[in-house]
Formats: sequence, structure tokens, C-alpha cells
Amino acid sequence: MTDKIRILFVDDVDNILSALRRMLRPMRSEWEMSFANGGIEALKCLDEKHHDVIVSDVRMPGMDGVELLENVRRKHPHTIRIVLSGQADRESVLAAAGPTHQYLSKPCSLETLKAVLGRVVTMRKLLNDEKVADIISAIESVSPLPRLYDELLDEITPPEASIQSVARIISMDVGMSGKILQLVNSSFFGPPRCVSGPAETVEALGMDVIKPLVLSNNIFWPLDVTVADEFEIETLRKHSVAVANYARKIAQEAKADNKTVNASCMAGMLHDIGKIIFADQFTDDYRLAMNLEDKEGVGALEAENRAIGATHAQAGAYLLGIWSFSDPVVEAVAYHHCPSENQNTDGFTALTAVHVADAVDGAGPVDMEYLAWLGLADRLDVWREICLENTKETANV
Repeated sequence: MTDKIRILFVDDVDNILSALRRMLRPMRSEWEMSFANGGIEALKCLDEKHHDVIVSDVRMPGMDGVELLENVRRKHPHTIRIVLSGQADRESVLAAAGPTHQYLSKPCSLETLKAVLGRVVTMRKLLNDEKVADIISAIESVSPLPRLYDELLDEITPPEASIQSVARIISMDVGMSGKILQLVNSSFFGPPRCVSGPAETVEALGMDVIKPLVLSNNIFWPLDVTVADEFEIETLRKHSVAVANYARKIAQEAKADNKTVNASCMAGMLHDIGKIIFADQFTDDYRLAMNLEDKEGVGALEAENRAIGATHAQAGAYLLGIWSFSDPVVEAVAYHHCPSENQNTDGFTALTAVHVADAVDGAGPVDMEYLAWLGLADRLDVWREICLENTKETANV
């Protein structure tokens, strides 16, 4: 077995494949690379050998990149799917938003490729269970609450639809927020942008992008009503909105820079996205985990590990990682219950804000050793007070 990252590059132009070979020659000691001319040849390569990542152009004759990646999603879900494309038409980009984990624009430097490819494969270390990783990798979007999905359809369908109203609805749902933020964290619609949250993202993308994504490309598919009720996803949603607001307030009080404030808010909204994934994709196993917790007194994270093979924090962080969310957001989601386990912490980060915000909203105790290690234990009472003052803002969301 090789320890090298195994990557398949796909394009229909021989000269481009040759140029990729030349550019990537310095990576031969780290990557095992294959090159395929077109979609049919690419699928044959994947059938013959496991690949960690596929990097494909979009505009190809016969089987285009979108069709290819959809085939890969179904047949080889373990393979991370990345688009590397030049000027693609809007329709192709919209179609690629479903099966694609990340979108890179040509020309793309070796440094960018190396950073992206190394990072997405590193995400695998978050999950020890290959079956769990495969199922999560196959997800195109995390299912929204039926009520909010219906509200979105009612709001977005009329010709006079308001982008502000659409942004408000999407920003209230964990799954829809995650998918919309994925689109701006990668290069689907231009260079990655620094945004404060899903509402700003929706308004930045505009109705010309959001409307076809929702109505024509079916980027969202609602959670089963019974599943949503059984696992109390509405309660989880309200908790997520509260934690997002609390985390933002805490980061602002800590005088963090705008990047950290935005990451805190995003991670707060998405910190429990793994629970929705479990409810939707691992329903029976998640039910077993909750029974272990309720009837046998097993801790929530241990129960998830026993029943599913991963915790909701690991599952959520893995999805966001392969979706190109920033390291601070991924780390905050991965370690929000156990911040002391994060080896990369250096001072106040989004993880600090989300951990405290989550605890203040009743999700568990504050890790005082972690805060003391950061020299921030004396700020806890101030942060609690800020969150309590903010409670009225989130009471009716």
C-alpha cells in the first residue's frame, strides 16, 4: 500500500494534460497521479484503482465534468470531487454546485493545488470509519427543515421575489446556510469571499444565482418530516442560531479581527450540522445512539461513536473541510465539545467563541482548563452576561 495521495486529473485537451504533468512533476514524491482524457476514460481509471481525489474540467465533449462527477459521487463516494475549470457558462457552474466539493478556476498555481489537495485528504483523519466517510462524501447538501424549505419556495417563486426575504429564510436553516456558504468559500461564482454569514452570502450571490439553484437545480431537498420531529431538528436549529449570535458577540467583546468574528458566527451556526447528517443519513444508528444516551447513561459523544463510528462534531467538520471552509471554522466545529484536544490553538479563536457560546446555551460545561491555559478564564462571566443580554434577539427566530 502506498501512503501517497492518489489523484486523477481529467481534461479533454491533451496539451492541458501535458501542461499539468509538467507543472505537477515536483509533487511526484508526495502524490501518485493519473491523467485521463475525458469522462469515460476517467471512470475506467476509477474502476481499476482507488483514487483519493478527482480533479476535472467542466466543459468536455461527450460526458462533461458535471455528469462525470455525478457518476463518481454515486459509484466512488470516497473520492473527493474537485472542478478545475476555465471560463465555464453559468448553467454549467450551477449544475456543478451539487456533485462538486470544491471549485478551482484556471489558471491555478501549484501552490494553490498543493494546499487544496493536501487539505481535503487530511480531512480523512477526522473519520476512522470508512463507511461514514463515504456516506458524508456523497452528500450534495444537508437537508433543510421542511417548514423553512416550503417558506423558501413560496418566497422565491414569484417574479417579484425579494432577495432580502430569501436571505433571511436561508440564514435561519443550518443545512441551507452550510451549502450557500460552501459556494462562496470555493470559487463557484468568482474568487472566494470573506462574508459575515449566510444572509450576506445570499445577497452577494443575488437572485440570478440563488433562484435557479433552488428551483431548477434542486440544490436543497427537505428533511423527512417524521425524522425532523423525532430528532427535534427545530430545537437544534434554534440552538444553532443562538450559538451563532452568542459566538459573534463573544468574539467582538474579545476584540478579535473581522475574520475571526465571521468565522465564529459561521462555526456557531454550523457546529451541530453533523447531528442533522446523522438524523438524515444514519437514522437507525442515530436512534440507537440516543437510546444508549437516554437509557444507559452513555455520554452523547461516546454513544455516537459506538452506534455510528464517529461523533457529530467529527462528521460536521469533515463535511465542512472537504467543502473548503476555513481551518478556524473546521476546528471550531470539530472541537467545540473538547477544545483542549485541539493542538493548533494559540490565543482566542473561533473555537473559543463557539465552545463558550455552546456551553452558555446549555450544551455542556465550559472547559475551564482550556480557558485558563489561554489566560481567558476571567472573561467567562463577562461573556455569559453578553450572551444573556442577547437572548431576546434570538428568542423568536
